[in-house]
Amino acid sequence: MGHRLKISIALTILCISAISLYLTVEHQKRRKRRASKTPCYLSSEFKPQSSFKRLLADNSYSPFKHFKPSHHCTNEQSSNLHPYEGEIMKLLKNPLIDYRIFDQKSMTGMNNSHVWVASESQLRELVDVLSEEKCFAVDTEQHSLRSFLGFTALLQISTQKEDYLVDTIALHDFIPMLQSVFSDPNVVKVFHGADNDVLWLQRDFHIYVVNLFDTAKACEALSKPQKSLAYLLQTYCGVMTNKLLQREDWRQRPLPEEMVEYARVDAHYLLYIARCLIKELEAKDEEFLSEASRRSNATCLQLYFKEPDAFPGESVASSIISRYLNGQGVASSNVSGAQFQNHIRILCAWRDLMARVHDESLRYVLSDQAIISLAEKRPLSETEIYTTISAADEDNGSLESPSPVIRSHLEDVYCLLEGEGNSADDILQMLLHKHLGPNGSCSLSAYNYNMLSVSNLKFANGSFSMQNGVRSGKQVTRKASRELFVQKFSCKAPVYHNCRIYASDGRLLCYCDHKKLEWYLSRNLAKLMDDNPLAIILLFEPKGRPEDEDNDFYVQSKRNMCVSCGESNHYLRYRIIPSCYRMHFPEHLKSHRSHDIVLLCVDCHEVAHAAAEKYKRQVATEFGIPLYVRKVMDSGKLQPTKTYELQEHQEAGVSPSQLRTAAMALLRHGPGMPSKRHEELMEVVRMYYGGREISHEDLEAALLVGMSPHRRRKYEKKRGASNKNSSASKVLKMNAINMLEPINPYSSETSRCGGSLDAKDQTSYEQLVYKPETSVKTPSISSAIDIREDGFATDSTPMTLDVSGISDVKDVMLLDTENIHSSQNPLKATAGSKCKSKLSLLGHGPHGKEVVDYLLTNSGEDGIHLFCQRWRQVFVDALHPRHLPAGWDVKHSGRRMFGEFSVYNHAKACDSDTIHV
Repeated sequence: MGHRLKISIALTILCISAISLYLTVEHQKRRKRRASKTPCYLSSEFKPQSSFKRLLADNSYSPFKHFKPSHHCTNEQSSNLHPYEGEIMKLLKNPLIDYRIFDQKSMTGMNNSHVWVASESQLRELVDVLSEEKCFAVDTEQHSLRSFLGFTALLQISTQKEDYLVDTIALHDFIPMLQSVFSDPNVVKVFHGADNDVLWLQRDFHIYVVNLFDTAKACEALSKPQKSLAYLLQTYCGVMTNKLLQREDWRQRPLPEEMVEYARVDAHYLLYIARCLIKELEAKDEEFLSEASRRSNATCLQLYFKEPDAFPGESVASSIISRYLNGQGVASSNVSGAQFQNHIRILCAWRDLMARVHDESLRYVLSDQAIISLAEKRPLSETEIYTTISAADEDNGSLESPSPVIRSHLEDVYCLLEGEGNSADDILQMLLHKHLGPNGSCSLSAYNYNMLSVSNLKFANGSFSMQNGVRSGKQVTRKASRELFVQKFSCKAPVYHNCRIYASDGRLLCYCDHKKLEWYLSRNLAKLMDDNPLAIILLFEPKGRPEDEDNDFYVQSKRNMCVSCGESNHYLRYRIIPSCYRMHFPEHLKSHRSHDIVLLCVDCHEVAHAAAEKYKRQVATEFGIPLYVRKVMDSGKLQPTKTYELQEHQEAGVSPSQLRTAAMALLRHGPGMPSKRHEELMEVVRMYYGGREISHEDLEAALLVGMSPHRRRKYEKKRGASNKNSSASKVLKMNAINMLEPINPYSSETSRCGGSLDAKDQTSYEQLVYKPETSVKTPSISSAIDIREDGFATDSTPMTLDVSGISDVKDVMLLDTENIHSSQNPLKATAGSKCKSKLSLLGHGPHGKEVVDYLLTNSGEDGIHLFCQRWRQVFVDALHPRHLPAGWDVKHSGRRMFGEFSVYNHAKACDSDTIHV
């Protein structure tokens, strides 16, 4: 036995030693592997953009700074304004362009002669030539695969006499010499599909296009079956072109002959094509040419911006996770759903960082498919990582996989996949300084130098923040709630379908969604013109046209993206004019009016909402109309005409929200709560009931006071009671609450008198505020409603509502504002709806109605227009939106005419099956 024991002990020691030795060796290998620095692949590879010295858009997280002409102010906000907005707006409002200059443009075949501009002196000569031209054609070729933001690799300019190919790589730092000719409003620049070109020229060279004729926009105005350049070349010039060459590497020098020919064709025939399209537009109607010109120049108002992100790679990660979960279900059993999503976010953040550091595109660094595979399988050896990435990219044979970035920084991938417990901020901070810090593995360049700036990128207190316009970094702890909010409340489908409606003469009336088109077609009021995208032509004459309103907003296509920052992965509708005001506008100022409803991402929505709430408080103070109904009170069934006199230092009643909170707490936890707290809450309810003793039924009735119809139905459904049979309803009907007394906290001994204003003298909106001029006698109860709606109530008598004759409990809960003052004020009668307007006492509805009623009474519709302009200015000042649709204007009128058969024509209001025009 002793011998066997010794052998067992020896074997055990031997096994432990072997295991220890193995672990020691593996640990040393790993330390050695981590200690060894693989040189960055860029140390042996030259990229053309590395020679650029004048860089306007680097890869940092700082916002893009636009050019500021000398005639502009130099304040901070000017960087968000178009430097040539004034010149472009003149062309939009009065496009008096002499298009006879195109009469001399004839189609000439391409010869072997062209000018390759590759020196500064040649570029100066080109500037001189273009300065003498009345029009010239332009096109650009971009490179995006081996660049984070992309850059212009070639600029093609054609006149009637010559084709110029400008080497924008060799002359990158000198191209801004072309700024003057491109911004000259007296020279027409012809593009095809200029939406991206105008942004790329801003990004790379601060070139802003003024006076543009876009042949694609002309095709839209003419309702061409197609609007591609290939279609136009074949139709008007009989030329075929290979568009696959557009995807070639335009960085290479010298360019192959076929790429040179392709680049020349894109610009060479544009002037002749423009001439043909202009002739067709003139043959239809002079207005068609003006419309094509307006649409073209509206494109010039776009401003380039960097795509912001709440956290590096966050929006892309959310998109990948959403696509994966919707397409393939839950993650594999190797990792939990939370782990899988965390690895997706970490890998996307690393890819974003590496792409910026090395100036590469995201897909060149690591594909989306490879990120999903790495997050699922979590390979931990070099061979496994390479195999996983290669397998994921097997369908993408055009790119090297794994990329040089992965091969040079494989240790980063080990760190990301192995790391547990480290926050994303810590990991990114470590990697950033590892690669760009002192003795970093990657060289600093003009593209990544600013990433080390403290003001640009901060890793502090476990949060990442960017100083990028209105976007600010979100605390890590808020990410989950933000994602849930996006998932629950963001639009689940595109808002803008950009379907077109044409008048019977072919003029574009507006863009709309497909449901509106189907409505017209189903009633044989229109016929289908095009099915991609959908377009119809009306079979009747509409009442009004866009030019009647002097506004191009409704004839512009709109993009499904945040109008402030450009976020397109999610967006919510945002009402620039708060609903509490807009719902009381006259029908013709709000129906079918989408000008003041825009799309915002969650972050920008939060900023805009905060600014709106702040401004509401300012309006409340300015008008003397409180945001909330501050006090309500039950007068008691025994004294139906009783009112409560307010003393100098005492107010009767209780706020609706405070009343509801107290009633809810007492109903749920009354018997079990401390006696002191129970008595405090009971006192709140007693204040509502005038100090009498409270029963259980009283608490149920108090719970419903001021509740909106939706919340009341939800509550009663939860309790299994209907509107008419619930105990609360019975009590309320029995008591027949005679008065709800909203007390104005802004009132003083001086009455807030709404003195009438002369509309002719309105030069500014400040004339529309309440001006105390005269005192008003204490009103009688019978006239309390009229006085309250006109804003004449004094401090000595609380504003009351006579609710005698209540037919149902819902009439008690809500203020019935139907037809108040309709006989005295026709404008208000017009604003009334067919259904009763009910306002919850808990919201801003009563405040909004009083403000709108005051404006209509004293200033009519002009007051409403000026009020809307103020709100639009609040929105612009809060966000400085860079992607508002063309034609959007702070001074938009919002006026609308209704046809004889429109459902919004009050003479035909009862007809439900009429034409919406």
